Amino acid sequence: MQLSRSTQTNYVMLDLDESMVRQAAEQAGFQCDLQDLGRSFCLELTATERDGPLLLFDAADPGNTGWFSRCQYYVDGLTGGVLQTPFHLSNRPDHHGKPLPQSVVLQIAKEVPQHFRLPGRQPVNERLVYTVLYNFLGALLNGGVGLCGRAVVRPLAGIIKK
Repeated sequence: MQLSRSTQTNYVMLDLDESMVRQAAEQAGFQCDLQDLGRSFCLELTATERDGPLLLFDAADPGNTGWFSRCQYYVDGLTGGVLQTPFHLSNRPDHHGKPLPQSVVLQIAKEVPQHFRLPGRQPVNERLVYTVLYNFLGALLNGGVGLCGRAVVRPLAGIIKK
């Protein structure tokens, strides 16, 4: 981990290990295609052993209230940002443009502002990013992730309105 300074903001440069990121995804139960984009990793994740869709719920729908109240992670549907993480989530479309129910694309930033905090107000470091990644992917498979608003990201489970 290094500190970088721009004109107005200090950034933490995470030295994430590609094999550790891939291992966390595979241990969570995903097939992972990973690309190193320099300032971020891009992961195409597919839950090959899963029959149903990933548990990405529309938080605004009253029918999903039970799931929403149990979620540990929330996605801003307008930007795809996973709140309090250096992650951005997007749907992975099929050849017709519809979201694949067992697959998503996750981008992990390697540069975050120095004041950035993970859940529990913890300062960011590589070890915690691996832990949060594993827990987030587990939530997509088992616990549920709340989607707040819809524009870029579309829900995959629960009551889905077209």
